[in-house]
Amino acid sequence: DELGGRVLSGDLWDQVAGMTAEKELIERRVVLPLAEPERAARHGVRPPRAITLFGPPGTGKTTFARAIASRLGWPFVELLPSRLADEGNLAAALRGAFTRIGELERVLVFIDEVEEIAPVRGEPGRAGATHGVTNELLKLIPGFRERDGRLLVCATNSVRSLDPAFLRTGRFDYVIPIGTPDPDARAAIWARYALGTDRVDVDVPALVAASEHFSPADIEHAARLAAQTAFERDDAVPGATTADHLAAISACRPTVTAAMVAAFRADIGAHARL
Repeated sequence: DELGGRVLSGDLWDQVAGMTAEKELIERRVVLPLAEPERAARHGVRPPRAITLFGPPGTGKTTFARAIASRLGWPFVELLPSRLADEGNLAAALRGAFTRIGELERVLVFIDEVEEIAPVRGEPGRAGATHGVTNELLKLIPGFRERDGRLLVCATNSVRSLDPAFLRTGRFDYVIPIGTPDPDARAAIWARYALGTDRVDVDVPALVAASEHFSPADIEHAARLAAQTAFERDDAVPGATTADHLAAISACRPTVTAAMVAAFRADIGAHARL
C-alpha cells in the first residue's frame, strides 16, 4: 500500500486479445520460467529478473506488464518517476523505493517511460541531476536481480533514447518489441469489441483493412465511438453496425504514424534481444 502496489485480478492474461506472437514469446521467455522455477532449474534456465518492452505509444506495453503480474499472481508495483520526484531527491527516492520493495516476498516492479530516468548520458541539454538518477538506477538493478521472486519490467516508447549501459546484457535479460497489431491481431481485437453485442453481422475483415497502424488503444477508442453512435440511434437490434465502425475509424487519427512504424522496425534490428 505504501508503494501504491496491488494484487491484480487473476484473469488479465486471458483478457489480452490479439498480439498472439508477442503473448506467446512473453509466455515462453518470461512467464513460464518464473511460474515453474523447478522445471527451469532442471533445464539450466535461470528465470529472468528484468525485461524492457519497447514500441510505439498505445501498443499495450503497460497491459502486458499488468498481465504478467496477473498471470504470476504477484503484487504489481508501478514506480512513477513524477511521483518519486515529488519527494525532492529523485535518486534518493528511487533508492528508498527499491529498499522497501526488497522487503516483499514476490513482486513485479513496473517503470513506464523509463527514458525519463535512464536517458543517454552525455547528450547536450541533459542535466547532471538526470545523470545521477541514471547512475543510481544502474546500481540498483544488480541488487534487485539477486533474489528470486522478482521481475523488473521497464517500458519505453523510444528505446534509442535509453543509455546503452542501461540495456546491456546482465542488467536486462530480454528487450522485447511490442508493435502495432498485425491483421490477425486486429481481427481478434475488433471481434472482441464489434461482436460483443446482439449484432453479429459486423464485417470484421473490413474493419481490419481500414485500421492499419491502429494500436489496441486506437481500436478500443474507435469501437467506443461506434457504440456511442448506436446508443444515440437506439435501433431495435443493439450494437454498432459495420458502417458505424468504419465511420468511427475514419474519424480517428491513429496514434502511430508510418514514420513511427519505420523507426520501430529499425529499432528492432538495433536493440531487440529475444
